[in-house]
Amino acid sequence: MRKIFLTAFILVLIDQILKIWIKTHFILGEEFQIFDWFIIHFTENNGMAFGMEFGGYLGKTLLTLFRIIVVGIGIKYIIDLSKTKIPNGALIALGLIIGGAIGNIIDSSFYGIIFNESYTSGNVAQFLPETGGYSSLLHGKVVDMLYFPLLNSHYPDWLPIWGGEHFIFFRPIFNVADAGISVGIFMILLFYRRIFN
Repeated sequence: MRKIFLTAFILVLIDQILKIWIKTHFILGEEFQIFDWFIIHFTENNGMAFGMEFGGYLGKTLLTLFRIIVVGIGIKYIIDLSKTKIPNGALIALGLIIGGAIGNIIDSSFYGIIFNESYTSGNVAQFLPETGGYSSLLHGKVVDMLYFPLLNSHYPDWLPIWGGEHFIFFRPIFNVADAGISVGIFMILLFYRRIFN
């Protein structure tokens, strides 16, 4: 149990430090190029993964509550599972998934009340504004900043439909919490699937 929750705690700590630093030092849409294939690009996700929306105000409330319930069920499952012998790698994978989920829940639950709006007009968001946040409890925006355009090119001209069009691979912008969830899931699928059957 300690390995799972220590992994989750470290991931949440790194995730939240980076998100708060980005939100209070970058203008929405601002980017900083580290390498051609690695860019810090500040954006906010108002809904589900990849910026999809879900049913307006009520949908956002239900989505955030659903995330909290799923994490609660996941923690109970982990507590029940802890009575069996599990390899360290599987424990770390579970910690990454739980930590990533908690990191994004913090954004969507609390950022709306502890930050003012992020602007594109030259002002960065302020932490704990005196006038209140940009939204209400459970309606915050998730901060994303990691962008890896590994291939930035054009489709070959001979290709039907998309021939000559510009493409970027890997286009999604994500955060440390998303990365933790993805790595944890891949670890389980590749190495520890039999444990969770």
